[in-house]
Amino acid sequence: MEPTVLFSVEDGIALITLNRPQRHNAINQSLLVELYNCIDEITANKNIRVAILTGQGKSFCSGLDLDVIKTENLFNPRGDNRDLPDVMGACHKPFIGAINGNAITGGFELALNCDFLIASERAAFADTHARVGIHPGWGMTQLLQECVGQKRAKQISHTGQFFGAERAHQWGLVNEVVPHEMLIPRAKQIAGDICSTNPDMSATIKDLIEYRNQGTLSQAIKKERDGFFNFLKENKFIDNM
Repeated sequence: MEPTVLFSVEDGIALITLNRPQRHNAINQSLLVELYNCIDEITANKNIRVAILTGQGKSFCSGLDLDVIKTENLFNPRGDNRDLPDVMGACHKPFIGAINGNAITGGFELALNCDFLIASERAAFADTHARVGIHPGWGMTQLLQECVGQKRAKQISHTGQFFGAERAHQWGLVNEVVPHEMLIPRAKQIAGDICSTNPDMSATIKDLIEYRNQGTLSQAIKKERDGFFNFLKENKFIDNM
């Protein structure tokens, strides 16, 4: 049986490809188990610096596979009580979402859990939780408004309407829109730039940026300043005090 997730590593760059194109990469238990295992490998493998997440075929991910939602364990797929935000949150390496097509509902949430997004001109997004009557659980209500602002997030989630890559770029959801055939090459180019940086400092900067999600601005600035002075002491730029 063909794997539901493809995984490869080259020059410190991991490429994860959701591989259920016949189902528009809809999420079943097998896909989640394989995806979480890949993310754990990225977290643990010191030779991997950055990850790219994309989809096979015309869609990035169409969300939960409604045909198996009541028959497969999609909420604790490995039996370890770790869900998508837990697995991705434990990874201190940058994740680039390379959005090749439709990212719908749970697939949209999967994209939002990446550090930033690069979109094909064919990409489109929709939050249909309200349309299908499924409660969001992977961060939609919080992560979307962080990207586009609360009022735009309300419009997106209340209407359930699709919007394309250019609007996603205008609204700050995606960083770049590129021709479809350039999506993975561009993502790899960005990943290569990340690989050229200091790995420890890259991880530190990611943690500092994300600390702002749980602390006030003044607390976040203090954390950065404290880390800076510790850095100076550890590297003998100033005397230990």
